[in-house]
Amino acid sequence: MTEYGRGRGSEPWHPEDPLYGDQGWTAHQTQQGQPPYGGDPQQQYPQEPQYQQQYPAQYPQQPQQPQPQYTEQQQYQQYAGQQGYAPQQPQVQQQAHAQQQVHPQQPVYDGQLWDTGQGQYMAAAVQADPYVAADPYAQQTVVGYPGEAPDPYSTPEAYPPPTPPDRRHLEPDPADLVEEEPEASLLSDDGRDSDDGDEPGGRRPGRSKGGKGKKKRSGAACLIASLVIVSVVGGGGYYGYTYLKDRFATAEDFTGEGVGETVDVEIPKDSSLATMGNILKKHGIVASVEAFTTAAGINPKGKTIQPGVYPLKKKMSAAAAVTLMTDPSKLMVITVPEGKRNTEVYKAIDKRLGKPEGTTEEIAKREGKNLGLPAWAGNNKNLMDPLEGFLFPARYDVSKDSTPESLLKQMVKNATDKYSELGIEGKAKELGLENPLQVVTVASLVNAEGKNHEDFRKMAEVVYNRMKKTNDVTNQRIEFDSTYNYIKGTSDLNFSMKEARALDHPYNTHFIRGLPAGPIGNPGAEALTATLNPDHGGWMFFVSVDGKTTTFTQTYEEHQRLADEFQERQKQKNGG
Repeated sequence: MTEYGRGRGSEPWHPEDPLYGDQGWTAHQTQQGQPPYGGDPQQQYPQEPQYQQQYPAQYPQQPQQPQPQYTEQQQYQQYAGQQGYAPQQPQVQQQAHAQQQVHPQQPVYDGQLWDTGQGQYMAAAVQADPYVAADPYAQQTVVGYPGEAPDPYSTPEAYPPPTPPDRRHLEPDPADLVEEEPEASLLSDDGRDSDDGDEPGGRRPGRSKGGKGKKKRSGAACLIASLVIVSVVGGGGYYGYTYLKDRFATAEDFTGEGVGETVDVEIPKDSSLATMGNILKKHGIVASVEAFTTAAGINPKGKTIQPGVYPLKKKMSAAAAVTLMTDPSKLMVITVPEGKRNTEVYKAIDKRLGKPEGTTEEIAKREGKNLGLPAWAGNNKNLMDPLEGFLFPARYDVSKDSTPESLLKQMVKNATDKYSELGIEGKAKELGLENPLQVVTVASLVNAEGKNHEDFRKMAEVVYNRMKKTNDVTNQRIEFDSTYNYIKGTSDLNFSMKEARALDHPYNTHFIRGLPAGPIGNPGAEALTATLNPDHGGWMFFVSVDGKTTTFTQTYEEHQRLADEFQERQKQKNGG
């Protein structure tokens, strides 16, 4: 270790040690009164008892190994005698006296001095000759050499002295300390704010001198705090009671089938049971939403309630309301099935609105041109009903304000919108048809003769193939039984074919060639799309063998064989 880095330690004890003895240092000559180690004044060799005397709490004596006590002079003489130096006690005392004069403000911690090391540098600054009256074994000021950094402890901008070892704990700034609230009453016995404390000025120990004290509490603050607590507790109790009541209490409910007048209640589309319950409760039909949803959950058909208008009475039991709303006949709607004829739709409107039978049909014939028909409809003088094919199959809600005219207009509008959406005006010529009305007519035939949606495209192919001029089997006659039944207003499968072929009528396809004068029903969307996109399988004939399945053939021979089988089954069924 070099002289710069030497710390407090023992003297080198071996002669071969380069620091042993008075060997001096090439950079400085050994001066009179200097220690024998290179003349460096920074090295000191304090004795252990000195530190024990200065820090008795940190270096306690071990009782099991008593050591002889020496005075400072005796210790120094003993040490000097061992090293071969003459005693220099006066110099030590002189230097100690000088240090005391230079450092009158040595820090004191826990009743004892603590050497920060700063005084040594200050002593060196006031001595002209740092080596006069110096103790050779005391710590001397380190004299800086050229290029060295200045001492950070000897200038006004010096760093603060290090903290004593027993006090090296982070302590918060007293200004940052938060005063603890007293556990006693908010007000003192004399009515003053308890934060005033016992010290003059009303400040607590530890409060920042320049800071403002806390605002004094008042009786109003206590009252507000009490009200807040009561509100929180009361509100929580109320909501807790409400939750428990809703969770475990029996829901309010009326009894019986209801009383008073009948109310038409409309249930919107895609309404949940809870939404329905809210609507019914709002109209005074049921007592609570919970009762209605519970009754709907118990009823096997409770989840099949359809949107629409229902005639309900006030103060009905939830079970009675659910029973009525699951009955399709009670629903205030009119449903137009696919392929349904106008005559049946007119009867349904009269029945739902409570009108005399025939009322709606008469209005349709009288006001047909004012109900919104497109320009290409109703121009054929042979039409049996100008509105046939324009009462679009769908479900229509009925309210107390509904009239035959309003319902017919809505149905015509739906049909016209659908036909425009499919673009039947532009596709009529592509299909070899004369006008868009013939497209609707073909679709009505397809819907009337087909047993299911899978038959529609093949049925359309049959119609188009029989209309061809090259058809020499039926001679361009379509020969659908449904047209004869339309004329008769029946749906009879067993009628005289001889009579059918002899009846001259614009709708009788057993007599005329080509399409009937107009539609024979109201085709649905699937029949319309099948009409616009036929199968192209070359089908010419079809027959329903079992009344449920339709069989299609390309030749008359196949068709005749199937027809004979069908006739035989019909005779056996009728006991013939």
